[in-house]
Amino acid sequence: MRFFDFLFPPRVDEALLRDVSVDEFLALVSPRLILDTRPETIGLLPFSTPSVRAAIHEAKYHGSARAFDLLALALAEYLHDADDVPKTRFDLGNSNVRSNLVLVPVPLGNVRRKERGFNQIEEITNRAAKLLGGAPIDASLLERTCETISQVSLPRRAREENMRGAFRATRRANSLCTYIVIDDVITTGATLQAAIDALTSAGAEHIIPLALAH
Repeated sequence: MRFFDFLFPPRVDEALLRDVSVDEFLALVSPRLILDTRPETIGLLPFSTPSVRAAIHEAKYHGSARAFDLLALALAEYLHDADDVPKTRFDLGNSNVRSNLVLVPVPLGNVRRKERGFNQIEEITNRAAKLLGGAPIDASLLERTCETISQVSLPRRAREENMRGAFRATRRANSLCTYIVIDDVITTGATLQAAIDALTSAGAEHIIPLALAH
């Protein structure tokens, strides 16, 4: 037992993540299509695996840099290797957009973000983008229209009602771009579907929803 662990016992999830190597964590990446959204969501990691669940919890509730880094590595590895993720670049003249790939982290409401002090999806996406050499991120394209209650204990229909109209786009989307909208965990798909609907209403024609865990 480490000396400081005796004085300041780590959280169970924190201790679990500390003992997982990067290679062991990345070996858990097992992309699958989740049919609960339209278009279907790509889920990267099995939430039922203790180290994945620990990473999600540590990132979401404790702002763990270790969890951010592990999840960012998994996201970056998938985006780098996936055949269905566009890699080409183009020039839109006077536009600021220089790539047809844009990462869009699902936003938190202002109250919840203030309580936590961070948006874990944005933190993870920023780290992944750096690993990819500066992939474009647009964290301000979507915003919450209201403070929704926690989805954890809600059944499917209630989750859908809770999230309906929960997001809106702050401006028009670029029809030439592929928007990868990213959330941490998909259960019923209600949150990601609400984000997809908001992007579609703003003019996005190519959307890939992605969940870090399924």
